[in-house]
Amino acid sequence: MNAKRFTVIGLVAIVALFFYLGMNAYQKRVQNAQEVQVKAEQTRLVRMHSPVFGPQGAPVTIVEFFDPACETCRAFYPIVKNLMAQYPNDVRLVIRYAPFHQGSDQVVKLLESSKSQGKYQTVLEAVLAAQPTWADHGQPNIETAFKVAEQAGLDLVKARQDIEKPGMQSLLQQDIEDLTALQVTKTPTFFVNGRSLPSFGPDQLAALVAEEVAKAKK
Repeated sequence: MNAKRFTVIGLVAIVALFFYLGMNAYQKRVQNAQEVQVKAEQTRLVRMHSPVFGPQGAPVTIVEFFDPACETCRAFYPIVKNLMAQYPNDVRLVIRYAPFHQGSDQVVKLLESSKSQGKYQTVLEAVLAAQPTWADHGQPNIETAFKVAEQAGLDLVKARQDIEKPGMQSLLQQDIEDLTALQVTKTPTFFVNGRSLPSFGPDQLAALVAEEVAKAKK
């Protein structure tokens, strides 16, 4: 009787051990899968070609999916700029493109062409300031945006040459693939250190940035 009892106890112990080992292996697989997913999302948030404002080593990164024809993007630009001024050593802004509006892809290429001339921010701000004159969603006047960029100091002949380079479309396509994978459906869409806003608005963005800055300083 005792032998049977010990045998049953032994079998139960072996089953429990295998169950524990199986659960442990499963939890590790889940954890590894989650880590891979997080890394993939982080890669999709920031690409090597992405324009960056602020210190490269800043502990807090705001990623904005942005459409140059979007009125709300235009309204948020000074808000984001003020946040960066508030935390000059702690926050950087990464611009990603979400060309949802008609003609936005051409203005994105115009902005990208300004990089090689060292005029990205100047052209960006000029195009945003003049947005009401060119960004008619039904019939955008893209040539007006190009003229505004030229008035801001861009060499338009060189810019048009750069726009036609094959890499320009590849860059834009990468951003479109990333926003699709991240399920970005509207502009602007913000991520702060990989976290999306709990609800949309300037106060929510400011609160999330402040929270991440405080974390970084602990």
